[in-house]
Amino acid sequence: MPKDASSFELTLNDSGKRGSLTRWLSGELRGAILDGRLRPGARLPSTRDFASQYSVSRGTVVTVFEQLQADGYLCGRVGAGTWVNHKLPQDGQARVRESAKDTRFRPDPLRGLLPATGPARPFRIGEPATAEFPAKVWARVASRRLRRFSEWLETEDDGRGYGPLREAIADYLGTSRGVRCYPDQIAIVSGVQQALDLLARLLAQPGDPVWMEDPGYFGATIAFRNAGATIVPVPVDEHGLNVEAGRKMSPQARLVYLTPAHQFPMGVVMSLERRLEAIEWAREAGAFVIEDDYDSEYRFEGRPVPALQGLDNGSNVIFVGTFNKLLFPSLRLGYVVLPPKLLEPFLVLRYGADLRFGSIDQAVLCDFIVEGHLGRHIGRMRELYAERLAALLEGGRRHLEGLMEISSIRAGLYTAAFLRNGMTSREAELAATEHEIESMGLHRFTLRRSDPRALLLGFGGFDPARIRNALARLARALEARGPHSARFEKRSTS
Repeated sequence: MPKDASSFELTLNDSGKRGSLTRWLSGELRGAILDGRLRPGARLPSTRDFASQYSVSRGTVVTVFEQLQADGYLCGRVGAGTWVNHKLPQDGQARVRESAKDTRFRPDPLRGLLPATGPARPFRIGEPATAEFPAKVWARVASRRLRRFSEWLETEDDGRGYGPLREAIADYLGTSRGVRCYPDQIAIVSGVQQALDLLARLLAQPGDPVWMEDPGYFGATIAFRNAGATIVPVPVDEHGLNVEAGRKMSPQARLVYLTPAHQFPMGVVMSLERRLEAIEWAREAGAFVIEDDYDSEYRFEGRPVPALQGLDNGSNVIFVGTFNKLLFPSLRLGYVVLPPKLLEPFLVLRYGADLRFGSIDQAVLCDFIVEGHLGRHIGRMRELYAERLAALLEGGRRHLEGLMEISSIRAGLYTAAFLRNGMTSREAELAATEHEIESMGLHRFTLRRSDPRALLLGFGGFDPARIRNALARLARALEARGPHSARFEKRSTS
């Protein structure tokens, strides 16, 4: 009985007509190992399969395998097959290391801002309390949907997403955020970043000026730069983006990007006066406003702040939101509320990048919203996050006096903590990292303005005990690296 064929085929370059088959095969296999295409432990096809695939004699393959085993690149055992050695020769290890360090093709704007990996440590931003998500409820809803999966397969997709989900989102936004829209104005996307990428390419031609909050969300900056737009850094103060400054810098800008409910990263709420100014400028300039409403659901005090979109009578505001932080990051579902005049151009552009976007997760999320689970989840998490914010503020007063002042925010899952010990944001971030604290300096988010001298502290994904413990470590980090701190000066004069 013939042996089973190998579970995969190995692709090599054509042998050409120069040199012997033995030399060609040896060189190709060695190169595949050194380039990382054949990783340590990877199993090679049998000599019989290999010989058949490349129309060479089995004896040639056996000779090459034995040669590479002798050189330390392969190892094998009769009856068990042949695989790439886990420990390569010294010259091979050096080449693999150099290949892994090649960063020529990494985009510069993302360097240092790529998503963190591994278990989350305080105070990683954008980390929701996923352990508190009602996973059993979600699984029950999903199971019910999957039992009717044949119905889902017949669902039409017009490029906007699952129709009943868009209806549920329209009702939710009208009630909770004061957004005025119909379901047909909503397009489902994978998240805020995909929405920004599509909107930047749709609305900004190369060279077009775009107002950006300074400091502001780097993901928006990247999207506009990728579209070739000219970024106009408009300063942010305690009332939000300074519209008057924007008028002076670039009165005919094509777009403005705003986070009015909870400015990223400063955390301020844009005043009503500034909101109305932004809408009036957009009307006069024929510009569009992109309103990023990324985490306004988690509000801890005061009345809910209505969306800027609800104040707009001229159809110039585009409202963008996501469920990824509200529920769990791997969900990858967000939405864009488009003015009617932009809907068809947006869908045409979207169709060129993504022919179909329907997913069973959209139906599950729809049921989760309609059955009231989302509302209950938000209410429960609002209380949980308020408790964690209180632990952060209380712990900051206890451990960080003279070193850092933590802002008391009204919404969101992070806050800015301003340095009071003479350190820069970059120095404080480095010191925190050395003490196993995850934080990001605000210098990372500035465009033109000077360093705000602050760190971002995310609290959503960490219980009060972990928050208090991490604050004590952060205090030690800032004391060790901040010789000009108020505490140090007090000790020096006492």
